[in-house]
Amino acid sequence: MGELEKGSKKRSKKAHIQRAILGTLFALGGLSIAMVAPKMTRVLARLEPEFIKRKFGKYSFNRSWRSLKGEGFICFEKTDRGTFARLTPKGEAKLRQLELRDYKLPKPKRWDEKWRMLVFDIKEKKKGTREKLRLTLRRIGFLRLQNSVWVYPYDCEDLVMLLKADYHLGREVLYVIADSIENDEHLRREFNLQAKVRVY
Repeated sequence: MGELEKGSKKRSKKAHIQRAILGTLFALGGLSIAMVAPKMTRVLARLEPEFIKRKFGKYSFNRSWRSLKGEGFICFEKTDRGTFARLTPKGEAKLRQLELRDYKLPKPKRWDEKWRMLVFDIKEKKKGTREKLRLTLRRIGFLRLQNSVWVYPYDCEDLVMLLKADYHLGREVLYVIADSIENDEHLRREFNLQAKVRVY
């Protein structure tokens, strides 16, 4: 396996562990620190099937836990019942971004022959956000029609609202439903859609 493949695999593994940890804390509303060291991997195994499937080791978990804490995604809160680990607002945003990495849009059995377009005009000072948005759209399955115009054939309005909230974008991103796009044959091929029946 080459260096690029190894690096990609390592990043993917890290993202899955972080998602498992953050998702568990979110689901439980917090977790007693007394459970973290000896029992957290068993808690994760029950709540996050991916943790079992991918056989993440305790060392990988501990390293990810320290990293999430160090970056401010997890905070500790002392109560009468002990110290609990909880997600910070930054941690909740991180969890949503990790969930978007593997987001799958539902596909209806039949296409309604309408195109959904995402049009954005994001300023240069938000270049990082713009690149993250493009990467997310590509992963989910959108196709780039033009530089800042992306297209998808099925209803994805809820996802767009989620992206706008996560990336703090308002009027910079527009959701458009179009009845037709000129010369859309290549788009239909890419999305494996049936060609229109033309009546003459």
